[in-house]
Amino acid sequence: MTQAQAVDLHRPKVEYFDIAELTNTDPKGFVRTVERYQVEPWGLYMARTADHAEFSYLESWFLPALSLRATVFHFTPVNLRDQDYYIDIGEFGEVEPGRWRSVDHYLDLSVRTGRGVELLDVDELLAAHTAGYLTLREAQQAVETATTAIDGIAGHGYNFERWIDKTYGITLSWK
Repeated sequence: MTQAQAVDLHRPKVEYFDIAELTNTDPKGFVRTVERYQVEPWGLYMARTADHAEFSYLESWFLPALSLRATVFHFTPVNLRDQDYYIDIGEFGEVEPGRWRSVDHYLDLSVRTGRGVELLDVDELLAAHTAGYLTLREAQQAVETATTAIDGIAGHGYNFERWIDKTYGITLSWK
């Protein structure tokens, strides 16, 4: 099996978020209705239903200055996961007034509040860089961002929200 087959090699996933239209265009081009957006000086909140077999609803905070997207998935009873936050590493921000873009840089963190944080998809990051989908600088930035987040979360009792509140003054609110 080649490395590309082993890690499902793909270009960075790009999503768009139109605040006025209340839409989220996913990486495959599907447009989904968003229930709620909330813009803060430090980020964007999105909440919407999901037509996914494992979860029925999702909430995300996009934090551009931290290069993080924190998501809470509302899993169906038969698909519950031992995870409180799923954190994507990437580029997030407003590309024009009222329109945001997300570019996923492969690395993810799974946070279990008070118990641990796990780094995911290192193999995808390395394969993407090898394939030329990410520059060395982008790959290095993803690793540095993930490392900073892991250290911060661990240093605050494995509490993601405590870390960003105490360190950056960012208080998140969820549905």
